[in-house]
Amino acid sequence: MDPILEIHDLTKVYADGPVALDGVDLTIGKGEIFALLGPNGAGKTTLIGAVCGLVRPSSGTIRAFGIDLAKDWRAARARIGLVPQEMATDMFSTVANTVTYSRGLFGLRSDPARIEQILRSLTLWDKRDSQIRHLSGGMKRRVLIAKALAHDPELLFLDEPTAGVDVELRRDMWRQIGAMREAGTTIILTTHYIEEAEEMADRVGVIDKGRLLLVEDKATLMARMGSVEARIALDVPLFTVPASLAAYPLTLSEDGRTLTYRGHGGAAEARAEVARLIKALVGADIGFSAIDTRQSSLEDIFVDLVEQGA
Repeated sequence: MDPILEIHDLTKVYADGPVALDGVDLTIGKGEIFALLGPNGAGKTTLIGAVCGLVRPSSGTIRAFGIDLAKDWRAARARIGLVPQEMATDMFSTVANTVTYSRGLFGLRSDPARIEQILRSLTLWDKRDSQIRHLSGGMKRRVLIAKALAHDPELLFLDEPTAGVDVELRRDMWRQIGAMREAGTTIILTTHYIEEAEEMADRVGVIDKGRLLLVEDKATLMARMGSVEARIALDVPLFTVPASLAAYPLTLSEDGRTLTYRGHGGAAEARAEVARLIKALVGADIGFSAIDTRQSSLEDIFVDLVEQGA
């Protein structure tokens, strides 16, 4: 995959002391969806701001489309779109005028057909003559995306794109983001909704206190750091885990009525081990009435990583 964004040893230290970015190295491939996860204050928005020319780095290099941003940031910025967290536009302007104006800011000629295409793709065409102040929170969020798409960026940053919208609108916007990727746009998103990254991202990065803790393919990460937990309700209480089951990672509840299996690594391997455990229980004549199996989510892995990095 050809790199579209290359960040090397990027650091940002503010005048009052906080280190917002601490030697970040990151390469984004053309056409991928990359999810950047981290708690509040981790450095996500600062990193986006550095690439989009809103934050001046203290040190390090950023290259987008092969262009060194320190030497020609205007040329690179014209090919980058940004959907910020906050609504920063004239609330009395209409949807169509706002999106058209955003296109003009990048020196592009008026293109009503392209604006119509963007608005229709985001279910905004029927609202084109509405003032933004009259829109719902979800529709305002869509306007932000439309503004960012107005100049047809090759690289699109989405900073908390679905914050404050309901579940139905969130899923609808996930579909829109998928369509953008299908059209060839490279997407970097930050989000507090971990299921958003789990649903859409090709790769995941975890940042905390300005340091990039991990960057990995999503499926590989979940296979490597995921876990499976199985809770087995026993028919008859046990006083201890039988020696015949000692090879399995089991714990026994205080009342002796529940065996809990916790396996780490790939989900497929853990499920296979649970199947072997069930056979071992039957072989040992240990009766059970129910098995509740749960696979760890990306959120579980994210929390563990942040806690380890604390």
